[in-house]
Amino acid sequence: MEKQALWGMLFMVTIVAMAGCSHHGMGPHGRADVDYAAERGTKEMSALVEKTVQDQEKAGKVEALIGEIVEEVKQSRQQGRQFHRQLYDLNANYEATPEDFTKILDELNNNRMRAATKILGLRFKIKELLTAQEWKALSDGMNSYRNRYWQGTDTSEGKKG
Repeated sequence: MEKQALWGMLFMVTIVAMAGCSHHGMGPHGRADVDYAAERGTKEMSALVEKTVQDQEKAGKVEALIGEIVEEVKQSRQQGRQFHRQLYDLNANYEATPEDFTKILDELNNNRMRAATKILGLRFKIKELLTAQEWKALSDGMNSYRNRYWQGTDTSEGKKG
């Protein structure tokens, strides 16, 4: 159940991250798709928070934390693109050594881990603000949204989405 809640809580990140792959061919329209997906995901999350969290002050705090997650994903995506550019440039360099590539890959992976750790911390801040009932309602709502986007793919439980 905790694993499901974690995945559900990070639904917003998934939407933005999936859109972030558009520069690798997943999205047909590049940057505009990323912005649209982030905007749409943020609106969906805001509506879900309004629906599931009755205390407006608490809902505002949750939405602010979700906004921090979105910003972290955007920043991480931009940094990832910069690392990929460095790899493309290095690949064109005949004199490049394996160590040159490893250095960039290490930085890329460290950046991803830093972002994931920050996002996970924000997830727990959101959870601390909510009651068990609000958390369940929010998680269930995000699972419903997630299933719309992952329709037909295997989930971690081995079921179809």
